[in-house]
Amino acid sequence: MWSCAFANGTDGAADTQLCQRLGLSLSVFSFTYLFVFFPVGFCYNALVVAVNLSNKASMTMPDVYFVNMAMASLVLGLVGPMQLLGPEFSRSPLWRYSDEVHVTLIILFNVSSLVIMYSATLLSLDCYIERVLPRTYMSSVYNTKHVCGFLWGGAVLTSFSSLLFYVCNHVSTKIVECSKMQNKEVADTIMLLIGYVVPAAATSYALVLILRIRKQPTHLDQDLGRLDPSVYRLLLAAVSMQFILWTPYYIILLVHTISRVQGTYVTRPVVAFNFLRGLSVLLAFSSSFATPLLYRQMSRTFSLKLQRLLRKLQCGERTCTHEPPGLQQVVL
Repeated sequence: MWSCAFANGTDGAADTQLCQRLGLSLSVFSFTYLFVFFPVGFCYNALVVAVNLSNKASMTMPDVYFVNMAMASLVLGLVGPMQLLGPEFSRSPLWRYSDEVHVTLIILFNVSSLVIMYSATLLSLDCYIERVLPRTYMSSVYNTKHVCGFLWGGAVLTSFSSLLFYVCNHVSTKIVECSKMQNKEVADTIMLLIGYVVPAAATSYALVLILRIRKQPTHLDQDLGRLDPSVYRLLLAAVSMQFILWTPYYIILLVHTISRVQGTYVTRPVVAFNFLRGLSVLLAFSSSFATPLLYRQMSRTFSLKLQRLLRKLQCGERTCTHEPPGLQQVVL
């Protein structure tokens, strides 16, 4: 599946053998993602969205952010198979898409990655605000829904500058305006700074504040309006997992951008570098699989919400007389 075309210009048969070995292992990872991670992740993301939207009254602030990440993961999950089975990653691609489709896939990938990273970042900040000021409107469900809406709009606008560079990098050089902007490294640098550096700094700051304040018990700890302590464990696990899965991708993007700018992209480490690049992309796509499973495992209310949804589907238009206990109405 994985192409070794880039190894044709290397010296000797050693690089070709190394490419074939690495390519075989990466192909195994790719097929595992396509036949296991993708379908399971897609179903669980759809389930997270459906379960929470069918129980809007019981949604909490973290639920809104996880629904937002699940929606972005659905987009990311759809982009994954198209890229992995396309000419960019596959030796025998199932389809060949035009430059316009290629740019569209890149933009969808960037938008979904921005939404996922900034949802995790804002979740960290709002959990800190909720810890310090319980029942405040700043971290309310109503406000969070609007923030997530603006988050999608901001991700699209943020990707617009990168869109110009990507489009101009794939169109004819006869267009004078685009010939001056054909610099993919600029677009990658924008995404690196906005898509990783900024949310990483903000998330680290928020987690430090949360960990510091958790060691300082106050009289607000007895407030019934506070978030359940399990939410903070879910927060730490989800945010850590997102950055673990996305960091290799942005590191490879940084190395690639610097090497292209400095003109030091030598041929000898190309095989290993492209293997690491493909592996980092697979890890990034795997984030769409890991997040809903983590939410399903650590959320205390997900099972109750799922039971309520299944009960509604069974009852149809009839009123269900028995509702599962444990779901409290959230005052917006």
